[in-house]
Amino acid sequence: MSLLTGKRIVISGLLDEQSIAHAVAASVQRHGADVILTNVPGHRFAMMRRAAKSLPAPPVAMIPADFGSAADLDRFSTDVAGHWDHVDGVLHSVAHAPRGALDSFLDTSWDDAARALHVSAFSLKDLVRALHPLLTRAPGGASVVSLDFDGTQAWPGYNWMGVSKSALEAISRYLARELGPDNIRVNTVAAGPVHSRAAGGVPSFTDFEREWSARAPLSWDADDADAVAGPVTFLFSVLAQAVTGTVLHADGGFHAMGMAGPQPLEAVAENAVQAVAEGQGAAVVVH
Repeated sequence: MSLLTGKRIVISGLLDEQSIAHAVAASVQRHGADVILTNVPGHRFAMMRRAAKSLPAPPVAMIPADFGSAADLDRFSTDVAGHWDHVDGVLHSVAHAPRGALDSFLDTSWDDAARALHVSAFSLKDLVRALHPLLTRAPGGASVVSLDFDGTQAWPGYNWMGVSKSALEAISRYLARELGPDNIRVNTVAAGPVHSRAAGGVPSFTDFEREWSARAPLSWDADDADAVAGPVTFLFSVLAQAVTGTVLHADGGFHAMGMAGPQPLEAVAENAVQAVAEGQGAAVVVH
């Protein structure tokens, strides 16, 4: 039996084949789950429909919904209930920041900051609230997972999106506290940088990628969204039945490193010889 046989999972934010949400949808399908996809109406929804054709199986449904609209979320909940009598899992993969919220931290207007916070963080609470009746009916409990980019640190060029990710982590913890008695687990996965349309909107993305290459002890491939999809799949499964309120880092170990790791011995020797040649220090002999 596959890990998620018979599970019913709602996937939000699937945009194209490079998105983490696409990798998650494909992973949970390969493990036996059925999926419903959702994205905002218009161009993004049309892109999702095209990208869904490359999934291992057709989704049960694709439902347009703007998570910033209470009316849309009410309709979305009703539409999901028209297909399923319960929901076992939800992926929140929704984030947006106006350009003004990324360009300058000090000069960001409240309107731009509020938009980033509403779409990227507060919408998690709204989505869970809309699907709460269906989540409470899940046999064996339900799992909610959101996608994060380490909200514990300040990142250059990330600005109010970084603040939104910190808020997302806090909201996840409070939801875990609130929904634990309903046997609903709430966690977030802090991913390393992954090439996607969303990443293209972050001016400093190439700097993130360079830092990950230098510091992640397990290395990091920014083209491999499956490295994030696997941990998300685990959190949807019964194997994570006692895990809630946590941030699971799927980043090659980057978050735990204070600085780039030691150079290989060959590089140390080469650098020492070069230093001597330039009159900068004594020779170091490596055996």
